[in-house]
Amino acid sequence: MRGLRKFTNLWSDEEGIGTLEIVLIAAVLILVAILFKDWIMDFLRGLMDQAEGKAGTIFE
Repeated sequence: MRGLRKFTNLWSDEEGIGTLEIVLIAAVLILVAILFKDWIMDFLRGLMDQAEGKAGTIFE
């Protein structure tokens, strides 16, 4: 009975839940960034190449 009571108290205690949510969201974002790192880098390189090309035509 005491174990069940401790578990229900722990489950219903909301202190620190906001911090836990932020940590979990940050962990998921980091995991997604790691998994799609190559795709993200290729995408950003493509954008930078386009911007460089357009900037080159402006100053010609």
